[in-house]
Amino acid sequence: MALPERTRRHNLRMVGKLAVITAGMFAFGYALVPMYRAICEVTGINILSLSELQVPGGAAGGKDVRVDNTQVDKSRTITVEFDANVRGLWMFKPAQRSMQVHPGELNTVMYEFQNTQNRRMAAQAIPSYAPQQAAPYFNKLECFCFNQYTLDAGEKKEWPVAFVIDPKLSKDVKTITLSYTFFEVGSPVPAAPAKSAAAPEKAAQPQS
Repeated sequence: MALPERTRRHNLRMVGKLAVITAGMFAFGYALVPMYRAICEVTGINILSLSELQVPGGAAGGKDVRVDNTQVDKSRTITVEFDANVRGLWMFKPAQRSMQVHPGELNTVMYEFQNTQNRRMAAQAIPSYAPQQAAPYFNKLECFCFNQYTLDAGEKKEWPVAFVIDPKLSKDVKTITLSYTFFEVGSPVPAAPAKSAAAPEKAAQPQS
């Protein structure tokens, strides 16, 4: 039985409204990305998650992927120098001594470590900066200094430091030195092997 003409017109209008709503939803979805970029440019905010940054050693499979950050200040170049100090018998050094970076740009440097002792050890690194005024603007996204590590005798490790220098850093700062001091945490883990007991000394012979 055919539907009344009034009902048919009502159904057609409803289908038309739904089609318009659907098209609007798709258009809004496509417009979100340029809208987000425009808002970031106006407000100076650009939020990126670590998974999107894909820093070396992270969940992205260890690939060094540089993110297109709209806040990179390519008009400025800062020299970042890398330093390493140890308190103990092990090897600790950066893979490179310095690099040229732009404020707002994601950068990564590798540090190499080896436990050269004949026992396991637990250790941690503490960072420092020169000049000190640069410290609040040196943002580390990934760093081995966030955790303590236990390494077996002779074990080698390579750790990344992913960082971004805040564009708000004073333009007077041309060079930043990032220095790490690697030290053993607490007592050795486990204790160093006990030395074999020395043979008892012979009793002194009485003088004649």
